[in-house]
Parts: sequence; C-alpha cells; structure tokens
Amino acid sequence: MARDVYRGGPAGMVYFLGLVGAAIYFISQAATFWTGVFGFLKALVWPVFLIYEALKYLGV
Repeated sequence: MARDVYRGGPAGMVYFLGLVGAAIYFISQAATFWTGVFGFLKALVWPVFLIYEALKYLGV
C-alpha cells in the first residue's frame, strides 16, 4: 500500500501567514479600490522581492 508523504508543510504555513499579513498591510494602505487590488497582487509576489533583495545584499 503506497502512502503519499508531503514535506514542507511548515514552510507553506509561513508563506500563507506572510501572504495574509502582506495583504492586510497593502490593502490597509490603499486609498482606492484599484490600489487595493494592486496591493493584493503585490502581496501574492512579496517573496520574489524579498529573495531578490537578499541576494543583492549578499552580492550573489
């Protein structure tokens, strides 16, 4: 009997909490509906900017 083992659950939870926190932050800063939509989209991709800045800081 095969059993699926999924690893990385805690990392997914950290990403989810970061997503929710970023969405709350960006949407609360929005002055209009469309800046709120743009803020939500930024919340979806915040890890990209985080990794980019970290690598740039490390000189990689």
